[in-house]
Amino acid sequence: MFEILIKNGTIIDGSGQPMFRGDVGISDGKIIQIGNLHNESAEMEIDATGKYVTPGFIDVNNHSDTYWRLFLDPALESLVYQGVTTIIGGNCGTSLAPLTNHEVMKSIQKWTDMRSVSFNWLSMKEFLAEVEKKKIALNFATLIGHGTLRRGLVGDEVRDISPDEMKVMKKMLAKAMKEGALGFSTGLVYTHAKLASSREIAELAEIVKKYDGVYTTHIRGESHDLIRAVEEAIRIAQITGVRLQISHLKAMGKKNWPFMEEALNLIETARTSGVDVHFDIYPYTSTGSVLYILLPDWVTEGGRNMMLSRLKDQETRKKIIKEMKTSEHDYSKITISISSLDKTLNHKKITEIAQLQNKSVEDAIIDVLIASDGRVVTMMEVLSEKNVDKGVINPFSIISSNGSGYNTQHRETGEVVHPRNFGSFPRVLSTYVKERGVVGWEEAIYKMSGLPAKKFKIPNRGIIEKGNYADVLVLDPLNVRDEATVENPYQYAHGVEWVIVNGQLAVKKGLITQARAGEVIRRKSSLFEF
Repeated sequence: MFEILIKNGTIIDGSGQPMFRGDVGISDGKIIQIGNLHNESAEMEIDATGKYVTPGFIDVNNHSDTYWRLFLDPALESLVYQGVTTIIGGNCGTSLAPLTNHEVMKSIQKWTDMRSVSFNWLSMKEFLAEVEKKKIALNFATLIGHGTLRRGLVGDEVRDISPDEMKVMKKMLAKAMKEGALGFSTGLVYTHAKLASSREIAELAEIVKKYDGVYTTHIRGESHDLIRAVEEAIRIAQITGVRLQISHLKAMGKKNWPFMEEALNLIETARTSGVDVHFDIYPYTSTGSVLYILLPDWVTEGGRNMMLSRLKDQETRKKIIKEMKTSEHDYSKITISISSLDKTLNHKKITEIAQLQNKSVEDAIIDVLIASDGRVVTMMEVLSEKNVDKGVINPFSIISSNGSGYNTQHRETGEVVHPRNFGSFPRVLSTYVKERGVVGWEEAIYKMSGLPAKKFKIPNRGIIEKGNYADVLVLDPLNVRDEATVENPYQYAHGVEWVIVNGQLAVKKGLITQARAGEVIRRKSSLFEF
């Protein structure tokens, strides 16, 4: 007798192979049998007639850790309702471990006000153990953030790493890999990482390669410098042999949209020469980022306090505004989504704020940053829909959210989060598979399950296969869809009727349960490790 028996469904197993009719028997958190199981019995039977049975989705670019959602709301409902059963944190250069000391968290914070947050770990081992105590609703794995390592040593200083500091970084990276991290990430677009040379990244990537990890990168530029940034990432992978994942590939700004095609060609050419490179993408034309990214680089050197000091100095402010007026940013496309101190600014365009306050856009940006203590998150409508389409369709793309897990009650904070937090995965199925027919069901599911599991070497997940962990979905192909919009993001996705995480029901008949069956996934150690 099985604990759960899914009968009469059409199985899309996550491998990319054609769908087939079959039943799935689950017990003890594992997939026990697949086939014609109509004569078998179970404690619970799920009739999947007319439904698709798929692996749970793996979100390789998730920020539920750095937005602190893992700890504030371990149910992560907006992700679970999408069918996400595994998330990977530590992306874009920022992870919550390893830390050289507890003060490091103040340096690496970008998205969350950490002043009210308490934590009791330093090492990766301690951090992962703490996540386990939270009993989250889905599985969690993490990367090691380059920014976390680097700023643990240099703090808010903007300078080169010394040879001795590089030795410490390498040692910390190797130890964290041994303690279960899947790989290493960079956020080279951010001020303190911009100074890091390709050589510095390559030296660290060599350590990751030794431990058979993956290197993910928020590349150095996503606008006019996109091609150089992609070339740099590929060159590091060529030199070191590390598996490469380019995070949320995109070309920002209308005049830079033509570069997307060239970036995709670079990736395809690199693959033909033997580079193991993929990229992830989310299916929206708006991006999310911190407001201070609109400032000249030098303004943010030395950290948030130094930045605020410069913004408040009248002479320095004049210089900043002069440089900002020459930037390529289209301010009319930028909306404030999260302002930590002044909630009245949320959901307002930068240009609207400037008009209401009868000041220039540059002055408005500076005043908003000062009023919000530098903690402002924006949405920017700066991507081409055709480019997003090209990314989703490309055979080397992985679908991700680049988001976090929320519940609908979070709207009471006044924050206007990105709709990708609630709708990324069903949106691909609804828009690209059902409406446009540009991606087949099997390929789309592969991009969400089997491929990310393979790329990040997550064993026994991502495929519906005998002996694998029972992370399984039953979805209604006629009704699966996203509901979240920029105007009203707090709407759960529809159509994922059953979500099973490690053999336990996280969603039952379209409604979330109280189950917290998620596990911490650690990199599988090798006998040949150093």
